Parts: sequence; C-alpha cells; structure tokens
Amino acid sequence: MKFEIITLFPELIEVYANNGIIGRAVENKLFSIEYVNLRDYSQDKHKKVDDYPYGGGPGMLLRPEPMFRALDSIKRHNSYIIYLSPKGNLFNQTKAKELSHKEHIIFIPGHYEGIDQRIIDKYVHEEISVGDYVLTSGELPALVIIDAVGRLLPGVLGSGESALEESHSDNLLEYPQYTRPEKYMGMEVPEILLSGHHKNIEEWRRYKAIEITLKRRPDMVKDESIIEEFKKLEQKFNK
Repeated sequence: MKFEIITLFPELIEVYANNGIIGRAVENKLFSIEYVNLRDYSQDKHKKVDDYPYGGGPGMLLRPEPMFRALDSIKRHNSYIIYLSPKGNLFNQTKAKELSHKEHIIFIPGHYEGIDQRIIDKYVHEEISVGDYVLTSGELPALVIIDAVGRLLPGVLGSGESALEESHSDNLLEYPQYTRPEKYMGMEVPEILLSGHHKNIEEWRRYKAIEITLKRRPDMVKDESIIEEFKKLEQKFNK
C-alpha cells in the first residue's frame, strides 16, 4: 500500500514516517508514506496557494489550480482520494479496516477555512473527520488515519493477534491488562490471571471488556445478546 499526502508542512510527515512502529514498517517496505509539497505546484512567484472566499467571510481557502496540478501528477487508476474535513464521515475502526484494502490513498489535509469546492467535486472520493472538533490543519488527522490503517496491514505489528484483541476490534473496548510484579504498592494482579485456566481467563477478559464498554461507551453496544452475555458472566465472576 502507498499513502500519499498533499501538504504544506512536509517536515511533519518526515518526522512521523521515520519513527516508531510505522517508521519500521516503512523501512521494511511493508507500505510507503510519501508527500508532495503543494507550494511546488503554485505558479505564483510567492508560491501562494490560498485566497479569500467569494461571497466574503473569514479566513482563506486553498485555491483549485495548485491542487489540481498536484493531484493530476500523483493520482493513478487505483487511487482513493480523501479530504480531511470536520464535516466528513466520522473515522472509526470499521473505516480503518475498509481503507486497509485500498492500494493507494491520497490525503488532502484541510487548511485555513477549507478548500475550493471544485477540488472536492472533481477528485475527492470521501471526506473524513477524526472527531467532533476543529484543528488548525489536516496533517495530524491524515497521520492518525495512516497509523490506524497501517497497523492493520500484514507484518506491521509484531503479533498477528495484536490487531485483533484490542479496543474497537469487535465493537468493545479492551479489557484491563497487567504485567510483573504481581504485587505493587498494595495493588495485586487479579487472581484469575494467575490461575493458568485459559478458558476462565478468556471469559473474564470478555466480561471486563463488556463491562468497560457499557460504562464508557454504551453507544457501541447495539446487540442485546451482548447484554445477556454480560449478565451471565457477571453472575459467574461476582459470586
């Protein structure tokens, strides 16, 4: 897979693409992260890429000409073009899985008050928002999506199960986890995790995952069978 970002801040992309798990994945050629500097496609002598909106209003908009040139230079027949916008579809784990099957994703980060609508009309396949808030630019949302999608690709995570047993993987938040030491400052690891009884451990983790989800994100629990399952597990572990 290839991720590509049309950006005004290439240094942000470089720092991210060369560090951590994602950096190792790029180094190992599991996927690539590339960028183009939008100002390189401006024919203005000052490399200006924005202007005031017609009809008045605050702020500036990215002009269509540089963006058209940039997109025409990098898009391919298999490109999927995403505009990062507060008014887009809300990004979640389901969308991350869907995007992980694309071959080439191009991100258009929003800036200022947004971009000329003609860019969206001609090129954009989908507008995506990473949350109900507004940021100063769309580079961070683009990197968030790259991280969420990239870690789902084969070989990126150390364990094949890491991407499966985690928050949002099955519409549940992740169960609590513990490591050594067994006792620390009067706090102990739950006894069941030390029992070696794998079936009971699996059921306890499922129980705690449902419990946490019901407390923090009840909107995620849409299947009544999950509630019934939780009641049965609650009886078992709270005897």
